[in-house]
Order: sequence, then structure tokens, then C-alpha cells
Amino acid sequence: MTKVHFITQGCSANRADSEQMAGLLKEAKFEIIDNLEEADVVIINSCTVKSPTENAFFKQLEEIKEEYPYKMIIIAGCIAQTERKLLKKYSLIGTKQIHNIVEVVEETLNDNVVKMLEMGEMPPLKLPRVRKNPIVEIIPISRGCLGYCTFCKTRSARGNLVSYSIEEIKLQLRKALMQGVKEVWLTSQDCGCYGFDIGTDLADLLEELVRVEGNYRIRIGMMNPDHLLKIKDKLLKVFKSEKIFKFLHLPLQAGNDQVLEDMKRPYKAKDFEDLIKDFRRYFPRITIATDIIVGFPGETEQQYWDTLSMVKRTTPDAINISRFWPRPKTPAAEMKNQVEGGEIKRRSRVLADIFNNIAQMQNEKFLGHEVSVLIDDRGKEESWIGRTNEYKQVVLKGEFTLGQRVKVRVKNIGPWDLRGDVVD
Repeated sequence: MTKVHFITQGCSANRADSEQMAGLLKEAKFEIIDNLEEADVVIINSCTVKSPTENAFFKQLEEIKEEYPYKMIIIAGCIAQTERKLLKKYSLIGTKQIHNIVEVVEETLNDNVVKMLEMGEMPPLKLPRVRKNPIVEIIPISRGCLGYCTFCKTRSARGNLVSYSIEEIKLQLRKALMQGVKEVWLTSQDCGCYGFDIGTDLADLLEELVRVEGNYRIRIGMMNPDHLLKIKDKLLKVFKSEKIFKFLHLPLQAGNDQVLEDMKRPYKAKDFEDLIKDFRRYFPRITIATDIIVGFPGETEQQYWDTLSMVKRTTPDAINISRFWPRPKTPAAEMKNQVEGGEIKRRSRVLADIFNNIAQMQNEKFLGHEVSVLIDDRGKEESWIGRTNEYKQVVLKGEFTLGQRVKVRVKNIGPWDLRGDVVD
């Protein structure tokens, strides 16, 4: 039996694609294995949003070629879609062709280099899958986006927004619950604009999903502020459901309106701040995650300080800090007034120091409190990872099972997690 190993880099959408491709290959009698060394075929499914990720991909590709020169290598995901000229020697499968993975693998095993990169179709949502975590279902609710960000290559990799129907998503949820899933991630390039192309929206979708019977929680993926503004009132209403994690991933990117305009982000910094206030008014302990780019071309010291001030005012629980890196084939790469690398590094470090203090402060709200926790992963050194209703990470010692729910008293906190003991 031919053995296939997946290497997945990037967001939850990439992970969902890998799980679906693995499901199709398993159904076709291929063996999916965790060990690279024993694999006959290696499929690398990689993101291309950040230059460091892309650089890491090419470095790893060279290492695999050097150490295992006889393995068949197939490249999938955004990297295959956007860097095809650099990957001429390899079979490539694009983001909207994952349902053809069996054909690509079979052709590659017959020494044929194939390129399946067409963007005009949508992979069926009901594809079989091999879950990395048996109790976590990742459901892509749409593919592509509506943005034109000057720093990003996602649109060229994933295309324009195309949403799956509510019925398709609902059917996939029911199927996952029958298979023992307890945690459901809704993912896309921008969950906030889900359904805009088919006459519906994210709030309508959630209203239908939370009616599905079962003991589970839904985590909503990233939403851009400009789209969230359009559905805010409806979303706040359905967000009250106990089946939805009180978790909001809302990218700021910059706290200065001129920088946002240069990025082609169609909202104001105050829009972000007002949205955070609105959600915290209804859900005081909500977990807020955001993304920030430091050192965007032309960003002045004052504009950078505007971002720091916004962070201090909104006190997010998690920040993905990215140092600006000129991405080839993006408008931002051609902009004048590129910020010097050493200065970008300094700004990133200062922001990280400020955020670490904020994250510690945010977690202090849970100290001494009892929280309901869903055990959803194994940790290091015989520990387990659980999630509160706010999707806060809780590290526990003891004997547990995936999907188990326990009550925990929080005794210690750090910037990244809570720690405690199970309450009898």
C-alpha cells in the first residue's frame, strides 16, 4: 500500500484542505502516515501569506529533496497557486482542486508531472476527511475574499468570494457530530463576508447551526471589521448562544487611518475600537484576538504610536504580530519609503512587550474563578489542553479524554494560558 505523508503549514483553511485530501486518499486505499521517513509520497500544503512562511517552505523543500531524493513530492495550497514558476519540477494542486488529489497522486506515481490549478470550481464540502484531532471539525464556509489589501497575496491564491450554502454547512455539521466531534471551527479567508455572494450572511448561518441538537461549541474564524460592521447587530444577538465560543478574531493591522488607507483596508481605526466595545458590553470576558503589521511602507513613528495607543485602549487577549515584508507581486512591495529592517524589528519588539503585559492582565480576570472547560487536545509532558467558553487555553495535569467537560478552578495564569485543578 502506498504511504502518503502530509506537511501542512498555514491557517485552519489549509488544515481543512489537508484533512479532506487525506480523506480522499484513504478512501482510495492509500495509507496516510505521520512519519515522513517511511512515506512514498510527501504532500506539502503551504500558505503564502507571509514571506517567512514561504521562505521556510522552500528551505524545507530543499532539505527533503536532499535527504530523501527518491520520494515523490507534491505541492498543494496557496504556494502552489502563486509560485508555479518556481515549482515547475513538481506536481501542483491548487486551492480549488483538492477534490482531484487522488488523480494527482496517481499520475505523479507514474512519473507524470501534473498541474491542477484551475480556479473556476469549488471542492464539494462533503468530502471525506482524516481529522488531525478527532473531536475538532474544521468546516470551510467559503473560499476566497472580497479584499484588495496591498500587502497580501491571498486573493491571487484563493480567488474571489464563493460561499457554500447554509444547508451544505449544516449537513456537514450534523455528520461531524455523529462522528463524535465536540468542537467546530468555521473557517474561511474572511468569515465576516460569508454569504454576501448568495444573499445571506454569517449571522443567518449561525442561527441555523445552533439549532442543530448536540453538545458542541462553535469557534468563528477571522472577520474583517468592514464586514462585521454590516452584520454586527444580528451577530451580537446569535452570539449569545451557549453553543458559540465567546471568541472574536478581528484584525486591526494598524491603528492609524492613513496607514489603513495605504493598506487598502476599508475601515477606520475607530471602527475597530467601537466593535470591541460593543462586543465587550454584551460579553465582558470575551477573548479578543487581532493581527497587526508593524513597519508598513511609509509608517511614521507617530503612526506606529497610534497603533500602540489603540492596543493599550482595546487590550486584546491575543495579537499576531507581523513584521512587514515586501511580498513579490503585491502593490506594497513597490511602495516608496520602505521602513528599515532594524527599525521594524524594534517596533515589533516594543509592541510584543506591551502586549505581554496586557495578556497577563487579561488572564488575571480568571484567577480564582471556576470555569467550564472542554478538553480538546493533548499537551506536553503528560498534560492536557482545554478551552473555556471564551476559548481561553487551560493546561491541566491528570487523566482525561478528548471531548470531556470538566469544571476547573484557576490557580495560576500566564500571558498564554490558565492553569488550575479540577473541581470535584
